[in-house]
Amino acid sequence: MKIAIISRLESYPSEKPFDKRFYIDLSFKEIFDKLNIILIPVFSLKNLEEICKLCDALILPGSFIGVDPKYYNDVPYPGKSYDYDEYILDKEVLDMFVKYKKPILGICGGMQTLNVYFGGDLNQNISNHKLGDGQMHHINIEKQSFLYDVYKDMEMSVNSFHRQAVRKLAPNFKVTAMSEDGIIEAIEYDNIVAVQWHPEVLNDIHFFEMFVNRFLK
Repeated sequence: MKIAIISRLESYPSEKPFDKRFYIDLSFKEIFDKLNIILIPVFSLKNLEEICKLCDALILPGSFIGVDPKYYNDVPYPGKSYDYDEYILDKEVLDMFVKYKKPILGICGGMQTLNVYFGGDLNQNISNHKLGDGQMHHINIEKQSFLYDVYKDMEMSVNSFHRQAVRKLAPNFKVTAMSEDGIIEAIEYDNIVAVQWHPEVLNDIHFFEMFVNRFLK
């Protein structure tokens, strides 16, 4: 089994000429090694149809950059710039995986990208959700959802590393988890699942295994 995962760009200005690097967080590698699933990194617009045909699903991970608000008819929050437009790659990859009706998993910024791609928009600056490592907050889960099937509970605690969040929900999607302060924490539609927290950081192998079992087997 093979799953495509979009690589993210990170800059290290003090380390020129090697200051710009595409990366995948080590947590994903460790989890999918244990699940015996091959991850295929995607960082180019080239050969996307071949990659899509090769892979069984797509992971859209979090990002330091985020979606340029021009894609949902807004202007950047003061002080925020978008020197690298990673939505160009995200959109082209999504076009392929949606065309071939393959499962998609969005995580944190990946959930925000999915919401914009399907016609929703974002709140660019929320408070109390960029927590420190190891800090958690409470969410409520809808019973009729993939998340409930995973955790068998309508309440749980999750990590939180974001300042943006879903505002207007994309058509056809349903909200399947909310924080106590009203932030959308998970959305689902057909074979697409997206969560605002980082299950890979929590080493939540069960979450990823359930996604594979539900949508890929």
